[in-house]
Amino acid sequence: MPFDREQIKAKAAELAIRGVFVGTSSWKYEGWLNQLYTPGRYEYRGKVAQKRFEQNCLSEYSEVFKTVCVDAAYYTFPSEKYLEGLVSQVPSDFRFGMKVTDEITVKKFPNLPRFGIRAGRPNENFLNADLFNRAFLKPCEKIRQNIGVLMFEFSRFYPSDYEHGRDFVADLDRFLGNLPKGWPYAIEMRNKNWLAPEYFACLAKHGIAHVFNSWDAMPPVSEQMALPGSRTNPDLLAARFLLKPGRKYEEAVRSFQPYSAIKEVNQDARKAIAALIKLALAATGGDLVKALIFINNRLEGNALETIAAVLMSDDWR
Repeated sequence: MPFDREQIKAKAAELAIRGVFVGTSSWKYEGWLNQLYTPGRYEYRGKVAQKRFEQNCLSEYSEVFKTVCVDAAYYTFPSEKYLEGLVSQVPSDFRFGMKVTDEITVKKFPNLPRFGIRAGRPNENFLNADLFNRAFLKPCEKIRQNIGVLMFEFSRFYPSDYEHGRDFVADLDRFLGNLPKGWPYAIEMRNKNWLAPEYFACLAKHGIAHVFNSWDAMPPVSEQMALPGSRTNPDLLAARFLLKPGRKYEEAVRSFQPYSAIKEVNQDARKAIAALIKLALAATGGDLVKALIFINNRLEGNALETIAAVLMSDDWR
């Protein structure tokens, strides 16, 4: 379905008032110009200035949507200045989903250039609650009212990391027990065989939401929703629709860039998004934020049109 800016603005606002926030993963996509973004707002000498666009487009994004996932926080601890810069561009009812920095969630650094001499080595700060509190939570205090969810993404672990999922759950249990209370925490797990009763029970014990995630090596979100105990926090739903299960990230990037239009419809994902919205709307908790659902361009090719297709349907009502 084509992206009608005003229609989606109205639908997103309607849902946000009821505690359900639907938005995208990141927002700095030039492929969205003339769709979500107005080129004239970023032009310099007749052309869209990339720096001006990236620095200011969140403001225009927030005129339509009420939430966004800040992927950048995964790669480096966010500074107060950076976070205050984000909040300065959005209205008071906007809620950020923040990915917690991988310094906390990576057990062994991948062999990637950005890790430098640490590539391939164990991470001494894995599940370091003190470092998380000091380097991540403390800067977030200034924008606390605008934070909808803090997500710990645990990318796939291998047998050299943990022989059994229960060993990870034991470490996770200790970590979660040391976290400051009162923040909206969620866990995104990417080991499908670890979606076991003890994992869900651990999250439920600490009031942590399981992030229903559509990803390469994960079961579809609909299957995750059907697992007993997967609704680990009755007051908060979190979901990230990133990739079609079975599709590699690099393949999606090649196929879908520049993310200006849908290239492949994923009906299963759309139905799951609608089902999550419906489930959240039925919740009776008193908190303003009941659900945060993020859709990535690499799911179908254009997150804006994916959201439009779901919100303009009656499937979530």
